[in-house]
Amino acid sequence: MSIEMDPLRFDALVDQALDGIPDELAGLVRNLVVLVEDEPPAGEPADLLGLYDGVALTERDSGHAGQLPDRIFIFRGPLLDMVDSEAELIEEVRITVVHEVAHHFGIDDDRLHDLGYA
Repeated sequence: MSIEMDPLRFDALVDQALDGIPDELAGLVRNLVVLVEDEPPAGEPADLLGLYDGVALTERDSGHAGQLPDRIFIFRGPLLDMVDSEAELIEEVRITVVHEVAHHFGIDDDRLHDLGYA
């Protein structure tokens, strides 16, 4: 199972998933950038779909001001490899983006699993 997709089209799917985050939550995001990479970095599982790199909002204190942005990485290769259709990809990209944004808000993997975003 795997599909191919132009990188620009894939980026548009990530943008679409971000646009689907409710405005009341999106407005609370602070100092965060979302990046698309082809594959996870060395040392990470090859099938990793996304990664949050930063300090969750629930863990920040007043000394966090002026820091570089937190980063969310979405990994194109593993996502393309796990699906059979563009419709499946759209859904998996949405789940992955929501999952990683939730980490920005301090929601852990166990709770995300309970909510269906694991």
